[in-house]
Amino acid sequence: MAYWLMKSEPNVFSFDDMMAKTRRGEPEQWHGVRNYAARNNMRAMELGDEAFFYHSNIGKEIVGIIKVIALAHPDDTAELNAKGEVVWECVDVEAVKPLPRPVTLATIKATPELADLELVKLSRLSVSKVSPEEWQLLCKMGGL
Repeated sequence: MAYWLMKSEPNVFSFDDMMAKTRRGEPEQWHGVRNYAARNNMRAMELGDEAFFYHSNIGKEIVGIIKVIALAHPDDTAELNAKGEVVWECVDVEAVKPLPRPVTLATIKATPELADLELVKLSRLSVSKVSPEEWQLLCKMGGL
């Protein structure tokens, strides 16, 4: 299993929104990503991989855990390129659980063991990798 971090602006789509969709049995397409590195990260995801749900811009904190339930597929919000191909892809996810204590970006940056976390080093990347060691530490920091 691999671990990831996926960002969403909470005023557009929050973890509470994700939880509500999951309770209704509705998968969420993680669509709208328009960055090749983030797209490639989604292409690398496997069923059952878990990701932190990160509130970006407002809050700037990890608030929950989500799980990949469908592999990368064409993003139906994307326009076709000049060759008539879909360049952008997305995965489907569902909520697993909220963190008992959100982990703020400030706390993450103040933790030396997380200095290499892609969230810190590649701050504009909306879908990033998390190592197993980083995952365990962040879960502990979040009260799990």
